[in-house]
Amino acid sequence: MLILGIDPGSRKSGYGLIDFDQKNFRYIDSGVIHYDSKKEIIVRLKEIYETSLELVNKFKPDEIAFESLILVKSPTSLMKLAQARGAIISACHKNPNQKVFEYSPNLIKSSVSGHGHADKTSIEKMLSLTLEQRKFSTYDESHALAIASCHAMNRNRVIASGKGKSARSNGMASSLSHKIKESHL
Repeated sequence: MLILGIDPGSRKSGYGLIDFDQKNFRYIDSGVIHYDSKKEIIVRLKEIYETSLELVNKFKPDEIAFESLILVKSPTSLMKLAQARGAIISACHKNPNQKVFEYSPNLIKSSVSGHGHADKTSIEKMLSLTLEQRKFSTYDESHALAIASCHAMNRNRVIASGKGKSARSNGMASSLSHKIKESHL
């Protein structure tokens, strides 16, 4: 099953694609899409929509996962993020059969690292151990892979309960404790 995780933004968006066979994760691709930040957001939304549609058409994922909208300090930034996220989600729903999910930031961090308030470095380290992807160009890229990984670990609970935000996970950290110990030796 191909799972696409997207970390949306109004200036750039991260994406991460993994293959999940109900037991194992395999890294397929990841990166960052940069949008022309010199353009006004109302114009940039078309670019965001079109590049997102291209991404979905290129990879043809079985399921797509997002992080739920988070509160940011600036209301203007929040509005731009919400609009960009809406454009990306609309592109994902161009195919009426596309399955789209969302997860809280704490669940994503907890699923990947075992701690809901883990920092970005901890998330990247766990992803490197799990997906054998050692270098990430930006945190947007690694976060998108974390979102995809979270969905892989929680998708059965979400589908069964219909609630993405309430699913709990033991996370990668508990299942990879032997690898974590080895990396500290």
